[in-house]
Parts: sequence; structure tokens; C-alpha cells
Amino acid sequence: MSKPYSALALASALCVVLTDLPALAVAAEDAPEVVRVLSFNLWVGGDAGKQSLDRSVEVVKRSGADVVGFQETSGSAPKGEPRPDHGAEIAKRLGWRYLDQGGSTGVASRFEIVGHTPKKWGVKLRTPSGREMYAFNAHFMYTPYQPYQLLKIPYGDAPFVATEAEAVQSARETRGDEVAGMLAELKAVAADGFPVTVTGDFNEPSCLDWTEAAAVAKLHPLKVEWPTTKAVMNAGLVDSFRVVHPDPVKTPGLTWTPTTKPDDPKDHHDRIDFVFVGGVADPAAAVKSVRIVGEAAESADVVVSPYPSDHRAVVAELELFAGGSKASGK
Repeated sequence: MSKPYSALALASALCVVLTDLPALAVAAEDAPEVVRVLSFNLWVGGDAGKQSLDRSVEVVKRSGADVVGFQETSGSAPKGEPRPDHGAEIAKRLGWRYLDQGGSTGVASRFEIVGHTPKKWGVKLRTPSGREMYAFNAHFMYTPYQPYQLLKIPYGDAPFVATEAEAVQSARETRGDEVAGMLAELKAVAADGFPVTVTGDFNEPSCLDWTEAAAVAKLHPLKVEWPTTKAVMNAGLVDSFRVVHPDPVKTPGLTWTPTTKPDDPKDHHDRIDFVFVGGVADPAAAVKSVRIVGEAAESADVVVSPYPSDHRAVVAELELFAGGSKASGK
């Protein structure tokens, strides 16, 4: 999966129409630009873990991110008082820009924010080189949670299910409208050739993870072609983690959850936090590396201890290419 994608991205970078500009100027303009994108669920604005907000700031710093999609940005507050936006506070402490997307989600970046899609699913950024990109960010509905339904783990009043078809149908009913709304805005901007990323806590596993091989290895109870990640991939994006780590048995990349033990019978550890990359046209970005940020070396590539969230974060290092991604002045 990674080799064809990298080849397409490289081809996009090399297909440059020569002009009367000096050769060196053309080469400099078309050189790839490295951008790191982080998906980070703060866990009730970082308050649920009863740690200082400085710990959440440290996660962003240690990740090396340039762009962060935050979920659960709203912190705790006394009854009747407005809940603080801790995503905005983290951005302030970093000296970054920030867009509140609503719904306790937000995008922070060291880059200039130059716009957003109509319903704020996507934020338009301009990098120091003048390239433009869109950073989409989502926190999809958390209940019913289909892995718990399949494993007969009580969660809310959700009924249990037994088959792949039932799990897929439940997932579509739970998140289908949200996913369709986001993808409608994404396709509108990706068609123009902008590099596009999607960060998010999907509250649903990846269709690339719950495979027959993973079921045989007893990582999951059965094969499930989860619809949310499949829909994002069908829109022309790639799951950055699986580009770098294609084998879900060898490298599960678990993000849910550092708060329980792997063998806890009342939980099921999984990968539900993502950084997707690409667009509906030829890819305008390539994946260089992806790392998990978490509480210990056994479960994360970047360790922050104490760790402030109930989700591990994921950071993707990307190369942006030239083409439709240059600033248009609009």
C-alpha cells in the first residue's frame, strides 16, 4: 500500500511545468515541505485525568506537530457555568493560531489560518513556503460503540450484536450522517488539488485492522469492514499509520486506551484515532513516518509521563508537494 502511494506522490512532485523562471527558483518552489500533523483527544479538555494542562501542552511539544486536530476541547466547569475551551488555551500557550470548530473540537497550528469550510469541518492553512492545505478534524459519535456491542460489554443501553453485518449497520446508523457531512466538504476542496489531512477520534476501528488475520490472531473477535474508515478511504485518502505499518497483527498501533490493561474483560483495546492524508485527485502529499504518543515505551513511540489522556495520540510526518497547493490569493 505504501509503495504505490509514495510513487504517485513522487510523480505529482516531479510533474512540473517549466516556465521562464530560473531553474533554481523553480526547484526551490517545488521542493517538498515537511509538515507534522497530530490527532489528540484531550479527555474533557485535559481535566478528566486530573493533571495540569501543561501535560497536554507537553504532548503537543513532544510530538513535534505543526498542526493539531483536538477532540474534547471543553474542560470542566461548575454547574451552570460555561466550559472553557482548553484547545484554545493550549494554542495560546504555544503561541499558535486556533479555530474553534464547535462541538468541542478545534484545530491549532503554528501556520497561518486563512479560512475554513462552511461548517468548519476543515481549516485552511498557509505554510511558511506559501503552500495551502486543509486540515479536517472530527470527533464522531461515541455510542453505541460497536466493538463493545460485539464483545457483549455493557455500554449505555446499546443492544448487543453478533455478526459483521450487524456491527456495520449499527456503525452506519451511529456515524453515517456525520461522516457524509464531513466528506461533502472535504471533496469540495480536495478536488482543487490541495493537500488534505483528516484527524480524529472516530470512535470506530479501522477496516484495515479488523481483518481475517487479526481475528485468527485473536486481536479482535471477527473480521469487520468498518464503514467510517472505508468511506474516508473511498474519498481518496490513505490511513497514514497503515501506510507505514501495513500489518495490523504485527503493529496494532493501539490508541484506545492507556487507562485499562490489555486483558481487561470490560474493555477492548483498539486503534480509533487517525491521521488520514490525501485528496480525491492525485495525492498532493506523501507519508514519511507515523508515531504513537503515549504513556510508556511498550505502547508508544513518543513517551510523555505522566500522560494526560485516555487516548494515545498519533502524529504523521508528511511531505507536501507543489501543484494546486500553492496559495491562490483567495
